[in-house]
Amino acid sequence: MKGWTKGDRVVQPTYGPGTLIDVRAVSEFPDGEITVGTVHHVAWRVSDDREEQETRARLVAGGLQPTPVIDRFYFQSVYFSEPGRVLFELATDGPGFTIDEPADRLGERLMLPPQYEAQRGRMEPLLRAVHAPRSMTAHYRSL
Repeated sequence: MKGWTKGDRVVQPTYGPGTLIDVRAVSEFPDGEITVGTVHHVAWRVSDDREEQETRARLVAGGLQPTPVIDRFYFQSVYFSEPGRVLFELATDGPGFTIDEPADRLGERLMLPPQYEAQRGRMEPLLRAVHAPRSMTAHYRSL
């Protein structure tokens, strides 16, 4: 799908519902800083390794400097910053979070990629308990 530019806006339709990228270029703002309550990075979904490599190649051709592909165990990632220093991630769908636990048990306990398992005893006590609802079904009411 082809995007368009109009004035200070760049609009790029992507794939699927709710996936329109609409960016407005603004200037004269100070650089942001990473601190409590701010967004660290924005992740973009890519379906597989091939799409990730193709997108990475387009970033390089566009003058950006993406990282090599990084194995995150649950998915593969590529990171890059745009000229305004916003950090983006390309993350593959797979292998997915069910690689080490069944879907009906997701979120019941802390799962760590193998490379961090040796640090579990040091990390777990630092984490606050998270109490997720048993049902992930949305509840709506009439207004």
